[in-house]
Amino acid sequence: MKSVRRVMIKITGEGLSSSDGCGFDDKKCMSVAKQIKSAVSKGVQVAICCGGGNFWRGRQNNIIDRYKADQIGMLATIMNCLYLAGFLKEEKIESSIYCSFECGDMVKLFNKDSAICDLKNKKVVFCAGGTGHPYFTTDTAVALRALELECDEMLLAKSIDGVYDSDPKKNKNAKKYKTIKINEMVDKKLGVVDMSCSILCMENKLPFRIFSLNDKNSIQDALTGKDIGTKITV
Repeated sequence: MKSVRRVMIKITGEGLSSSDGCGFDDKKCMSVAKQIKSAVSKGVQVAICCGGGNFWRGRQNNIIDRYKADQIGMLATIMNCLYLAGFLKEEKIESSIYCSFECGDMVKLFNKDSAICDLKNKKVVFCAGGTGHPYFTTDTAVALRALELECDEMLLAKSIDGVYDSDPKKNKNAKKYKTIKINEMVDKKLGVVDMSCSILCMENKLPFRIFSLNDKNSIQDALTGKDIGTKITV
């Protein structure tokens, strides 16, 4: 029986990128690694899914078909996990990288029992490759892996600082929610996470919080229960 806190963290790819929105910003990656180290040192079991938006966003491509575009995105998430794992290693934190499909000896094929064993042994577990199937975003993969790994909650560190009633980029008067129920998000079709992720969480009563990775120490603040971003309740 799990007796310690186990958390799944989604880290947006854009949040790791340099100023031009591509590649990596080493200062950002180091900040994330230090915040994860702080959580692990306090006994929190941490699993991580990375997005791939700093390399590729398939839905913005109008040339190749969606199937191939999503496959490229899956590979981008592996690169991000490998890179961030390197920064954790510099902080003396061990990690394992699991993937939803075989990818040489760089990662392990996802196995629930092995991943949970690593979590119990104080390793950070990376879940790369999305769901392994096209037409699903990394948000859905985060929810799926969080449920499989029996996490207590999800923390979604995104490029946006919470859930709004409309797109804040298009509507300067958009209202930000401090708290909102998952079913209300689904009913209002608020697009900060995709519908399949929301429904998975709603049906399995998995709460989560959405906040901005760009805010200083936001992961640490979310882990310690500070009222940042938007809390999505069941």
